[in-house]
Amino acid sequence: MNEDFRIVLEIDESDSGTTNIPLKEERLFLKKFHGYNSICIQCHDNPDADALASGYALYKYFYSRGQKVNFIYTGHNRITKPNLIMMVNELGIPVEYVGKLPECDILITTDCQYGAGNVTKLEAKTVAMIDHHQCGIMQNENYYIRSGLGSCATVVWDLLKAVGFDIDSDINLSTALYYGLYNDTNQFEEIYHPLDKDMRDSLNKNEQLLFKLMNTNLSLNELDIASVALTKQVYCNKNRFSVIEAKQCDPNILGIISDFVIQVEEVDTCVAFNPNPGGYKLSVRSCIKEIKANELAEYLCSGVGNGGGHLTKAGGFISARLFSEKTGGTDIKEYFISRINQYYNDFEIIYAKTHDVDTFGLKRYQKKDIIVGVTDACDFIEKGTPILVRTLEGDVNLKVEDGLYFMIGIEGEVYPIRKEKFERTYKYVEGEPDMVMEYAPTVRDNICGNVYQLMKYMKTCVATGQSTVLAKELEKNVKVFTSWDETKYYRGLKGDFLVVREDDLHDIYVVRRDIFFKTYKEV
Repeated sequence: MNEDFRIVLEIDESDSGTTNIPLKEERLFLKKFHGYNSICIQCHDNPDADALASGYALYKYFYSRGQKVNFIYTGHNRITKPNLIMMVNELGIPVEYVGKLPECDILITTDCQYGAGNVTKLEAKTVAMIDHHQCGIMQNENYYIRSGLGSCATVVWDLLKAVGFDIDSDINLSTALYYGLYNDTNQFEEIYHPLDKDMRDSLNKNEQLLFKLMNTNLSLNELDIASVALTKQVYCNKNRFSVIEAKQCDPNILGIISDFVIQVEEVDTCVAFNPNPGGYKLSVRSCIKEIKANELAEYLCSGVGNGGGHLTKAGGFISARLFSEKTGGTDIKEYFISRINQYYNDFEIIYAKTHDVDTFGLKRYQKKDIIVGVTDACDFIEKGTPILVRTLEGDVNLKVEDGLYFMIGIEGEVYPIRKEKFERTYKYVEGEPDMVMEYAPTVRDNICGNVYQLMKYMKTCVATGQSTVLAKELEKNVKVFTSWDETKYYRGLKGDFLVVREDDLHDIYVVRRDIFFKTYKEV
C-alpha cells in the first residue's frame, strides 16, 4: 500500500442533532490500517493529556497486532508540565519527541488535523486523521472526526470497542483514557455527549495515580493569573452576570475562576475567558434553572467556534479567524457582554404547570401512523428505583412508577408518558420502526449503576388518531419547563413547533421542526 492517498471518514456531528450514529462498518475504521507494516502516530505539538491518551490507545492497539508503531510529537517545546510528565512515566506511554518523521508506511494524526496550526506538518505519502475538534482547514481532506465528543480519547475508545479490543484488562490504558477525558472536559464539568459519559462511567482506573495527577495542575504563576483576573471582572446588574478575562493559561484555571465567581450572591451566570493559540477559550457557569450553561456556551460560540457542556458548567472555544470575519474586530469582552444580554432577551420562558395557553391561532394536528417505540419502565427496573434517562438531548432524572412509559421517536428522541395517555393515543403493532439516531438512549439505575438500553426493551406502536394536539410554529425562541420536570427546560428555536395536547392544556412541549413534519399531520 504505497500509493499517495489519504483515508477519509467524516462523522458530521453538528449542533442540529440531525446526524446519524456511525454505522458498524464505519466504526471499524481502524481495520483500514491492518495492512500496513509500520505506522506512525502523531499528536499535536505541546501535547495535553487527551492527545497522549488517544495516541497511547492507538499505539497499544496496533502494537498488539504485531505491527511496528511509533508514537511521536514535535514542535518547539517538549513536555514540561509536571502532571503530563507523571502521566507518561507512571503509565509507560512510549511517546517520543522527534525532529522529523520516522520511516513509516502511514502517518495517523490524533487529537489534531494534519496541516492545522497546532501540529507541525510532517510530509508523508499516506495520512489519516482521528480527531474530535471541529473541522477547520481540512474540510475537503480525509478524516474521522467526531466533533460532538468531549475528547479524542472517547473517539478512540469507541473505535477500539468496535473492533473488540480489550481495554478493561489494561489498567494503564484505561487510566490514560479516563484522565484524557477528565482534562479535556474541565474535570468532567464540560462533559455533555452521552458517549463521553459512558466511557467515564465504565473505565477501570488507578484511583491513587489519578488522585496524584489531578493535584499537580496548578502552579504559583497560574495562581497569580487567577488572582489578577478576579479583580478585573465586569458585572451586569440587569441580568446578573459577570464576565472575567484572564491571561493565557491552562483551561482548568478558567474553570477554577468561574467556579469561584458563580458563588457570589449577586451572580446568576458568569463567563471566564482567555486568549489561546488560534482563538479564545471560555468557561461558563450558571446557578439558575432558567439558564443552561451548555446552551449559553453554544450560543456564545455559534458561528465562531463550538461550545457545550453540562447544565450548570460548560465551556467552548472561539476561533480568532472566524471571530474577526464575523465581528470585524469587535473587542472580545464587549462581544461577550453584548451576546449574553442578547441571549437573555432572545427566549420566552414557559412553565407548563401554570401556563395558560392562548389557543387562538393554533392549528390541530394528529400523529401520523408511523411506527415508533415504547418501553414500560417497570418491565426492566423495579418500582421506586431512581433512574437517569440518558439521551442525546441530555440527562433526565425520574423515579420508576407504575404506568411510567418512555416513547422513543424516529431519531432516538425520548420523552416520558403515562400509561393512560399512551393507551388513549397509541396502539401496539408488529413491524420495524424506521429509526435513524446518533445515540441509542439508555437508562441508568442510580442505586446499583446498572445500565439498560431502551431499544432492547422497546415495543413498537403507532398513533391511533384518537388524540389531537394544538400546535404553532415558533416566532421566538422558547424554554419550556414541562409538567414532567419543573427543574429542566426544553429549548425550542424559532421555526420549531410549540405543541399542546388538546386533552391536557398543561401538557406543553416543543418539537424540532424537521421531526414535527415527519411525525404530525394537520387535521
